[in-house]
Amino acid sequence: NKPYFTSGSVYVRRGANSQKLRKPADVRQFFENAGSLHYDEAICKWFGIHDVSDVEVNIFKERAGIPSKISITDIFSNLGLLSDKREICNVIPMFFYSKWGERMQHAVVRCFRFKGTTKAHIIDSKTFSGTLLSQYEQTTLWLKEKLNVEYIMRGTDPRQEKWEIPLEAIKECLTNAICHRDYYETGATILVELYDDRLEISNPGGLLPAVEQNFGHKSLSRNPKVFELFMRLDLVEKVGSGIHRIAEEMKAANLPAPNYNSDGFFTVVLYKSPSLSSLSKEKSKEKGKEKGIQSTAMDKILQLIIDNPSKPLISKCIEVAKNLGNKNPRLHLDEVLIALAISTLTNPLAELAIKQ
Repeated sequence: NKPYFTSGSVYVRRGANSQKLRKPADVRQFFENAGSLHYDEAICKWFGIHDVSDVEVNIFKERAGIPSKISITDIFSNLGLLSDKREICNVIPMFFYSKWGERMQHAVVRCFRFKGTTKAHIIDSKTFSGTLLSQYEQTTLWLKEKLNVEYIMRGTDPRQEKWEIPLEAIKECLTNAICHRDYYETGATILVELYDDRLEISNPGGLLPAVEQNFGHKSLSRNPKVFELFMRLDLVEKVGSGIHRIAEEMKAANLPAPNYNSDGFFTVVLYKSPSLSSLSKEKSKEKGKEKGIQSTAMDKILQLIIDNPSKPLISKCIEVAKNLGNKNPRLHLDEVLIALAISTLTNPLAELAIKQ
């Protein structure tokens, strides 16, 4: 299957015959399928060391645990981000150029929130550019804003969060899409599509042949340097373990196993928890009700503090919670103190209360 060159053309053996690779795209596809062509390791002609964003470098240093005194060039050299001739490779602007997504407009993440289970009605849409790390973080925040979460309290233990889709499973799918997408494909972007019943994350470029034959057991990254930097940031673990972790997270949450499709795009589908998803139907109605309860609770706490300055604040909070029929389980001391501090700007009672 090794290509050979003759008369200015590229050929590859297919059984007893030789097939001519006529188009540049065919040649690229052949080497990419063989796992020997990586966009992130290609030389970047338009980017210079002066284009590196100090902010992005400092963020990476902090997240990766790299001492601040180490120079930019030493970081790039130590991490193997320069070519053999010490030229800048694409991976450097991908992580350290704040306008990466503006320069390479196909290399962004597009997010959509649909109403219902089809694409008929778009409720919200966002496009996240910037560095690859920024794209990951912004997309994660967007999803957390859109997904429902249940807070579980057990005695004095720290509260637990139960998301309608496990965040760890989402992290694996999103980092997989960013690390393994085909950045040579300029006609498509990473898609994050959130429906009432599921989340779909897709990236251009299906599975490489070697991976498709051993799906879930063998991994071959299109962008090994990108993968290495995400590992350095503790956002991914060893190669080939992601599919198993996604399955384990979904199983632990009693959710259906993820679905995968690799026809042109690689798409993973994560189904929501039906019990938590149903909360969205009552979300807007309950939001106003909860706000009223919280407002009433704060008024009562303020009055209790004023009337009983010697009584511990936590006791007053507990008393108010009981008086409200325990309808607001998130009424904690730290939240009360924060609310009091904010209220001092407009409420004289709050200013007096916080002094006590």
